This record gives sequence, C-alpha cells and structure tokens, in this order.
Amino acid sequence: MDKLSLFGILIAVGGILGGQWLEGGSIDVLAQLAAFAIVFGGTIGAVMLQHPIHVFLTGLKMGGWVFVTPVIDVQKLAYQITAWGSVARKDGILALEAQLRNIEDPFVAKGLQLLVDGNSAEKIREIMDIDLQSYETLRWQAARVWESAAGYAPTIGILGAVLGLVHVMQSLGEPAKLGAGIAVAFIATIYGVGSANLLFLPIAGKLKIIIQQQVNMREMLIDGLCMISNAENPRFIENKLRGYYTDGTQA
Repeated sequence: MDKLSLFGILIAVGGILGGQWLEGGSIDVLAQLAAFAIVFGGTIGAVMLQHPIHVFLTGLKMGGWVFVTPVIDVQKLAYQITAWGSVARKDGILALEAQLRNIEDPFVAKGLQLLVDGNSAEKIREIMDIDLQSYETLRWQAARVWESAAGYAPTIGILGAVLGLVHVMQSLGEPAKLGAGIAVAFIATIYGVGSANLLFLPIAGKLKIIIQQQVNMREMLIDGLCMISNAENPRFIENKLRGYYTDGTQA
C-alpha cells in the first residue's frame, strides 16, 4: 500500500471539508447525488467515447497502481543480470537455461530465452525493443485516460451548474428557495474542478512516474542481455548497470 497516496487524498479532501466547516458552511450541502451523477457519469461516458476499450480498461486497472504500486526493484534486477553474466562467462550461455524456471516476469523470461537460444546482441535488442515499444505505448495511452477525465470533469461540472440554474429559474416564484437552489447548482462545479485537480490529474502524474520506472528497468534488462551476449566482463556489466539506479554521484 502506498501510504503517501492515501494520506494525500485524505489531506486534500480533509482540507476542503475542514475549510467548509471553518467558514461556517454545512458539509451536508456538498453531498448532492444529482451533481455527482452528472459530473462522474458524463466524465466516464466522454472518456469511454474517446478511448478504445482495451486502453480504457487498462487505464482503470492501472489506477490501482497509485495505492498498490507494482514492485520495481531495479537494483535487484541489475544484480541478477550481473550474476547471469558471471555464470555465462564461467560455464557458457547455455548454463543460464536453468534460471528460466525461476523467472515470473514474461518480459525478463523472453529476454533470457533469446539469450539462451544463442541470438546475437543485435537480434535480442531488435526483438525486445519491439516488445518494449508496445508495452510503453499502451501504458502511456492508458495514463492519458486519467488526463482525459481531468479535462472533461470541470466542463461537465459547469454543465451541471447550468442545469441546476435552469431548475432554479423555474422556481422564481418562490424566492425563499432561490439561495439554497443556487448553492446546490454550483456543487456540480465543485465536483468537476475538485475531481480533476485532486484525483484525476494526480493519478495520471503518478502513473507516468511508475511507467517511466518500468521502462527504465526494461531498458536496463535489454542492455544487460546484450552485454552478456557480447561476452562482456561481469564487472563492466555491473558498473554500467549501476547507472540505471544511481543518480550519478555515487561511486
């Protein structure tokens, strides 16, 4: 569980509700089912219209990464690649075949299989780069699902406010109800702007960071496999891969 994401949402929502309470406003007035239906129903429908079904579903699934981040241990993989290099240098590349049964990541398993099969570094890079490009393209498109939602939500919130005002205009004969009616009408705008800036945009931003980390790890794997294929010294492999998980200031 990513506690920072959880605390971030709690602090953001708590700050808004707390501010409403400190100003003497009622928190109950913010709970409007009609405004919720207009904003979130309209936003979801617009996003579905914009994206293909597999991109939309992937985006929804990736949204869970914000709270349960996939394990991305670049340093551990770098050590593993270096160990493969030592085994290949000592016992030959075919000795790495025994490692395949212990690998769960399909991308890593495919890369190691290509190496064990005796493919050249150029062939390994050519094949793995295609897989990486497909992986990266889908994930970036999926992250944009949340960006799209952030773009549509405020506008649909304004639409909800206009609809609410239309309803208020129909009640001009009852002045006592106008104030409360106008307040309720603008709740849709709060939902739209709030969801875009407190939920959708932050989720999209965090997903981009996670995707970049995953791409970085896969690029490191490709480099490592190519170096093993070229029979590079394990110490050279280790030193080069270290650049993928340090900031350049460490020895």
